Parts: sequence; C-alpha cells; structure tokens
Amino acid sequence: MTDPMDDPEFGVIERYVIGTPESETGRYLDLLHGNFLALPHWKRAEFLRALGCDARQITDVELEIMLAPGELAGWRERLTAAWLIGLDRRTRFRDVLADLLLESDLVYAGQGYSFALTRFGQSQDADILTAYLERYLPQRDCHYDQDWVLGGLIHLDEALGTDRTGGFLIPGGLWSRSSFSHKNPVDCHLRIAELLRFADRVMEAGA
Repeated sequence: MTDPMDDPEFGVIERYVIGTPESETGRYLDLLHGNFLALPHWKRAEFLRALGCDARQITDVELEIMLAPGELAGWRERLTAAWLIGLDRRTRFRDVLADLLLESDLVYAGQGYSFALTRFGQSQDADILTAYLERYLPQRDCHYDQDWVLGGLIHLDEALGTDRTGGFLIPGGLWSRSSFSHKNPVDCHLRIAELLRFADRVMEAGA
C-alpha cells in the first residue's frame, strides 16, 4: 500500500498549508480572518517572514495543486494558495481566482481570493469584485465573504479613483438589504487595508 505521505500533493499541503515552525495552529488558521494580526509581535514577524519566503519560492504547479477544483483542494488549501498568489502578485492566476470567487463553493476561501485580487490592484480586479457583489448581495441566505470583497472594492476605488462601491452603499442599496448590513463598510476597508500594508512590508523586505 502506498504511504500517503509519499504523495507529492501531500507534501505541498504539509509544507505550505499545515506545518510551519512559526505557526502552532497551522498556517491556514493564522491566515483565516487575518488572525495573524493578533499574534505577539515577534511571532507575527516570524510568521510573515516565512510566508513571504514561500510566496516567492512556491511554483505555479504547486499553486495549481492547492487550487485544483473538485480534487484535493479544500478551503484551507485555496485560502493559503490565494494568499501566496496575492503576496507575489502572480496576476496570471487572476482568471482562476475570479472563477473560484464567483463560484463560491467553499467557505472562507473567498477571503484569500479577495485579498489577492485587491492586491493585484487593477481595474479588471475591481470589475471581478463588483460582479461578485452584484451576484451575491441580493442572496440574503448566502453568508460568504461579501464583507471582504466590499472592503477590497473600497480600497480599489480609492487607488484607482473610481466609485464602484457607491451604488452598493447608497441608502436602500444592496449592502443595506444584504445579510451583511450589520457590518460597517469602513471597518471592512480598514481590515483589508491593514493586511495589504503588512503584505507590502513583507515583500519589500525580501526584495
């Protein structure tokens, strides 16, 4: 019988998603909700240093394994892959992330897609986030990652000088009628803006 630990796909997950010396809980749990922000300063620095190193070193093939729809990949793998893609700004994965975001077939992974697309920072990324909100905000039974997407879109509006979020946030607009209406859009923006600042520092430090 083949030992699953000899499977190269298992090795990818073990290295990038689960086991890193600086993380006691698994990297994916520290990435989830941006939980690493609550780590002690020294532990957060170690976590981000290792994350940035892996973002530069991981191959596209390994990222494809972690994203593969309908195969090995679950939300943990996809969340981590999206973070690594976003950190290194591998825009060649834009279409893949867009499709996964719009499908929204797994919980939590959308946080990573939103981070990556926001970090790419182009108008086509804002178009993707806009399309997602137009599709899912009216679905009040769909508790996905609309708050992450809105925060990212607000950030891109500021960066690009656009106003894609205006229509969502007007009184009586889709945001106020969605299942996320209790969340303050300003807080959504501040969270992803803080994560993006850390991303800039991490990648600049290793340049």
